[in-house]
Amino acid sequence: MRVTAPGEGAIEDILPRKTGLERPPVANADQAVLVATIRDPESSLLTLDRLLVQAIYQGLSALICLNKADLLAAGEADDYLAPYRRAGFRAVTTSAVTGQGVAELRQELEDVISVFAGESGVGKSSLLNALRPGLALRTGDLGSTGRGRHTTRHLELLEVAARGLVADTPGLSLVDLPAIAPGKLAAYWPELAELAPDCRFRTCVHRQEPGCRVRAARATEELDRGRYDRYLSLLREAELADRRY
Repeated sequence: MRVTAPGEGAIEDILPRKTGLERPPVANADQAVLVATIRDPESSLLTLDRLLVQAIYQGLSALICLNKADLLAAGEADDYLAPYRRAGFRAVTTSAVTGQGVAELRQELEDVISVFAGESGVGKSSLLNALRPGLALRTGDLGSTGRGRHTTRHLELLEVAARGLVADTPGLSLVDLPAIAPGKLAAYWPELAELAPDCRFRTCVHRQEPGCRVRAARATEELDRGRYDRYLSLLREAELADRRY
């Protein structure tokens, strides 16, 4: 953009986007910060895994932020995050109430454009307020259902770290899978993608095929059973979507 007068400018060129999200509509994001909680509310692990697939599909790095650590017993956060860390995902544990982990999260936001996403009520706005004191984003209490209410009504880019911007987005409780062919879904599941080359068949979808290295890892608990079972759930969803087109 060229400045033509005080407070005015002219666009001279439009550069290609390196990433482009439709939901939320954010261009050139670098990473997705996926906020989850174990209680008040209890986040859906299936929704978290959907968001991770979305992030990888869109070419974003993924950071899992387990919030409301002040409500957890000793070791609870580590147990929750262990399968994701084994899969190679970065993770931080935070509390917007006590300030735990906020400095670490701020470091992860430096020099990049991040998208905050997660179910309603997990404390995204509270975290942003903790990251940038004085921001005063609206926060909400949990309703009678125990689920959060949407307090973010529009998308806004916020500066919360050194040279780091965050897109605060409305809460997401259900995210459709991207248009991934069922046979390609495992490529967006890092721990499955690592094992897949050792399967007997190149077309293996890791459900019932003989000689499946993934299934063998699941049987011995080398592979987290919960993550594997949620993969199968999303695989069925991808197959149903594939039949509709």
